[in-house]
Amino acid sequence: MHTPTFIRAYLACALALLVSACGSVIDADKVNYKTEGVAKIVPLDIPPDLTQLSRDTRYAVPGGVVTASTMSGRPTQGPATVAVKQVNDVRIERDGKQRWLVVNRSAEDIWPIVYGFWKENGFEYVIEQQQLGLLETEWAENRAKIPQDFIRRTIGKAFDSLYSSGERDKFRTRLERNTSGGVDVFITHRGMVEEFADKSKSGTIWQPRPSDSELEAEFLTRLMVKLGVSSEQAKSVAAVQTTTTPSTGLITNNEGSFISLAESFDVAWRRIGVALDRTGFTVEDRDRSQGVYFVRYVDTSAKEEKGFFSGLFSSNKADTGPVKYRVLIRTVDGKAQVTVLNAAGQTENSPVSQRILKLIADDLR
Repeated sequence: MHTPTFIRAYLACALALLVSACGSVIDADKVNYKTEGVAKIVPLDIPPDLTQLSRDTRYAVPGGVVTASTMSGRPTQGPATVAVKQVNDVRIERDGKQRWLVVNRSAEDIWPIVYGFWKENGFEYVIEQQQLGLLETEWAENRAKIPQDFIRRTIGKAFDSLYSSGERDKFRTRLERNTSGGVDVFITHRGMVEEFADKSKSGTIWQPRPSDSELEAEFLTRLMVKLGVSSEQAKSVAAVQTTTTPSTGLITNNEGSFISLAESFDVAWRRIGVALDRTGFTVEDRDRSQGVYFVRYVDTSAKEEKGFFSGLFSSNKADTGPVKYRVLIRTVDGKAQVTVLNAAGQTENSPVSQRILKLIADDLR
């Protein structure tokens, strides 16, 4: 008769053999959005206070093929350099939690490389606007975050679709021409997490989670490799020290609300653009010479948040659609000032404009 001690020892040996035999199915990568063998993920709906638009046909060129050369060619002043390292014609710059690439190649050369980059990493697109230099991926799951417990290591890929991390990510890539003839490349992240809808835990809803600057840095590093930098060089270049970002203040006075940034217009323009991307605004157009981003926004602060999938299948047509606004950046007394205007370019002092400014200010901190 076997004793409990003998049985435990036998099971431990068997467990060790199984783990060693199944070690090949373990994905050691930190990032893995490829979904071969995984069930198709139902697209998440938009956040309750933001909106995404379908492709806008006013940007299409009738009867022709849109190329990267149709992107806005307006010359711009390059952003202030904070920390720079360069390999060949690619360099990375960093200011606080923001990182971006500067590539000394034409937009015509960069666009197809960036387009293929996200496809190779397992993503599909919901926005492809070459003329604006804008790509946005569908929501996807980082399979590398799924716990590698014994059962999953044992049965591996056969039942991989049964496992979920409870998180989804999407990324927006924005390309802007610079004065040197090259392109600035920005990558921003948005995340969602699945949570119980109430204390009964009878159902779940998807809720926004903070953007992950480390995920942004990871994909910038991978994009550098795609652009011809070796893996070792890319990691070395990306490992720069964090700098202190100037303070940001949301101010309200008799004239209305605005964001005050203790920095130049060039830096503020870049930071506001990244903040709009991170918070999910639909940027329809931009005019750097006037300091204006043209955006759309849906305010649902008075509505009950129903969660993502409920909104996706809802037949309620009474919801208010997206409204056009302008986010204006200008220099006042040596500081950058950010205000919200309505579609006609007039000052907007409504609660909605204050909500927009708060969303932007929260990301800038």
